[in-house]
Amino acid sequence: MTGGKALPPDVLQHVVTKTDGVPLFVEELTKTVLESGLIREADGRYVLTGPLPPLAIPATLQDALMARLDRLATVKDVAQFGAVLGREFAYEVLRAVAPLDEVTLQHGLAQFVEAELLYQRGIPPQATYIFKHALIRDAAYESLLRSTRQQYHQRIAQALAERFPETAKTQPELLAHHYTEAGLSEQAIEYWQQAGQRAVARSANLEAIGHYTRGLEILKTLPDAPARAQQELSFQLALGAPHLAVKGYGAPEVERVYSRARELCQQIGETLEILRALWGLRTMHYLRAELRTALELGNQLLRLAQRQQDTSQLVEAHRTLGNTLFNIGDLSLARTHFAQALAFYDPTQHRSHIFLYRQDSRGAASPMMLGPYGSLAIRSKPSRGPTKH
Repeated sequence: MTGGKALPPDVLQHVVTKTDGVPLFVEELTKTVLESGLIREADGRYVLTGPLPPLAIPATLQDALMARLDRLATVKDVAQFGAVLGREFAYEVLRAVAPLDEVTLQHGLAQFVEAELLYQRGIPPQATYIFKHALIRDAAYESLLRSTRQQYHQRIAQALAERFPETAKTQPELLAHHYTEAGLSEQAIEYWQQAGQRAVARSANLEAIGHYTRGLEILKTLPDAPARAQQELSFQLALGAPHLAVKGYGAPEVERVYSRARELCQQIGETLEILRALWGLRTMHYLRAELRTALELGNQLLRLAQRQQDTSQLVEAHRTLGNTLFNIGDLSLARTHFAQALAFYDPTQHRSHIFLYRQDSRGAASPMMLGPYGSLAIRSKPSRGPTKH
């Protein structure tokens, strides 16, 4: 950092003591000292320009980073806008949201690149920038007043929605984040839900859980009303599938999600959603080998599906009842339900079952028509001996 030139012993001791061997702190504190005017070059080394003031060298990394940002005060708002965008940001987006003319913007970015606070890839307007370290981004972000940060986040979210529709479509979690930080809860909830749906479609189940959970947390801050209960029900049911995939069918998280969904259905009034809630609870009890409870819930599911004439739920009700009855030992009735599931199944209409129930309903029901070694193909005569397979 000093180009091989020795620092004054007092300054060197301060740097070594305060940085405690943290490389980023060593680098940033050394740069702070070099830019501070406390030292100058003389005879191939650095010497103090005067007595070393007690508080001249920052005591923390945060202070060191802020000192470097403050020395670029005339263009500091460029880094602040970039920090609100994130660790990495595109020039086009920054230009769309920053209230600066293009010359000022490019000049400010060039200064931060020269100071090695930002790295640049490409040439504007196709350039992207990344803060050298996440802590540098954090320092720029924390230097903003909370109210100013909220205004910036709102401005960015609206610009993304209006001027970058492809980004809004493919990265809804980005808009969700900015609307959240802007304090615009309703818009944030909408985009967290979209982000969860996209994650589920990619089988990114942990991401989906994170997005849906974030949306639920914000939803709880809204006034208690029927509309909020309906939204919560949508989120709870959406959480079911990724929890099934990540935690397993018998996990407490699965029970909690579907139990809450059933409560909400009863609170709102009987809706189609209660069918999915019952399916989730039945599946959880089935995987815990609580087969009588699973059978009872399966029969409830079938009755409601028949009442609603919902073929999607009829497929699942018959298939799940078939599974339960098979494990109880009622093979003949199990076979009847599997046959009904296949009869109602439509490849186009019910393809979404892969995402809702983590399996294709026809793929799950078809093999069970025979069962292990043909156990559902009810024989008219007893077997006379071992069968070769």
